Amino acid sequence: MGKLTDQTVLITGASRGIGAATARLLAGEGAHVVVNYRDKAKRAHAVVAEIAASGGSATAVQADITRASDVDRMFAEVGDLAVLVLNASGGLERDVDPDYAYRLNRDAQVDLATKALPLMREGGRIVYITSHPAHFADTSSESLDTYAPVARSKRAGEDALRAMIPAFTECGIDFVTVSGDMIEGTITATLLERAQPGTIEQRREAAGGLLSVEEFAAHVAEAAVADIETGQVILAGGPGAWA
Repeated sequence: MGKLTDQTVLITGASRGIGAATARLLAGEGAHVVVNYRDKAKRAHAVVAEIAASGGSATAVQADITRASDVDRMFAEVGDLAVLVLNASGGLERDVDPDYAYRLNRDAQVDLATKALPLMREGGRIVYITSHPAHFADTSSESLDTYAPVARSKRAGEDALRAMIPAFTECGIDFVTVSGDMIEGTITATLLERAQPGTIEQRREAAGGLLSVEEFAAHVAEAAVADIETGQVILAGGPGAWA
């Protein structure tokens, strides 16, 4: 019996990368995993099929989390929820408006957490995924210039969610943050490398090595099930030069 047997986990942005890897791990804990995706339906259904082929349980649900109506529809499909993993983020995409990063990385995260609470029972957990450049954005002298606007929006998202901890606690829900340096193989790393060639190697040298998608996902999955005090921040791979 896994730690999440017969319980439902929703992971935003889970059609690829960290979200997909976390979905596979939590399905292995017995959870029914809801794989949220915005527009990568084929990839999301492939994750579901892979989980099913391994004996697990999963469904794919489309929702643009920046649209309140999509979030409402998604939660209506999800029903009771044990764990919410706030993985989806962005802001480096081309042709997005100047406010998009804050709408996605702050406003949408708060909307998701607020609307999830009525579906969660005491003992549930919300896990917020962030990065060291974002988590330490207010205190570190380190900087990735291209990523800086996204980092600020994700820090704002973390601050807004942490301000909700009293409300989470009142409902018996834990809140945990997982932060990591650049993760090898993610779309964020790819976009940063495209904008500033050499960025990945520079971060790899500065950090003494970078975690893979699977290694970071293992930290996220552990944060979803481990006996961890609410409000705790897990620094996956160590903070390195960011702290």
